[in-house]
Amino acid sequence: MAKPLASEPAAPPRDETVAKKGARLDLFKFVPFRLNRLAAEVSGALAVEYQARYGIDIPAWRVLATLGFRKEPCSAQYVAECTRTHKSTISRAVTALLQRGFIERVENENDRREFRLRLTRKGRTLYEELFPRLLQREQEILACFSAQERRDFAVLLGKLESGLGLIQTSEEADAKETY
Repeated sequence: MAKPLASEPAAPPRDETVAKKGARLDLFKFVPFRLNRLAAEVSGALAVEYQARYGIDIPAWRVLATLGFRKEPCSAQYVAECTRTHKSTISRAVTALLQRGFIERVENENDRREFRLRLTRKGRTLYEELFPRLLQREQEILACFSAQERRDFAVLLGKLESGLGLIQTSEEADAKETY
């Protein structure tokens, strides 16, 4: 088994992972806490690109990003499931984006009672202007990794996603109407 580098936190020995009577949970070694903290920090770092310049918050960006990669319109419920964001938060973001003309509702051809969402021309322009900046910011965030570490990190993230039953590609997401 390879030894971790000095800069890498060592995985706790197996017997330390089982809670002992009277033991305290060290949040800074607890993977769910660490992942949540990283996700919040990364989201915040990316939000700088669209909040100040365009007045778009994180939930609104999630709606734009989801609609931007889709080939077909989709429901707000799909956006909520895809992004793992509460449906009321997505609903408020959808309302704001509709009012600003970035997205529009289109009738669902299979169920006339339901409306789908898609980017307007204005929304597509914004999306296409923003995503290269966000990809650049992603590269800056990952700059602490070597090229091999980036590949390894992507593989490890994929394993976690797979283990949790999450869709991992835009093709899979496009093929499904809901998760």
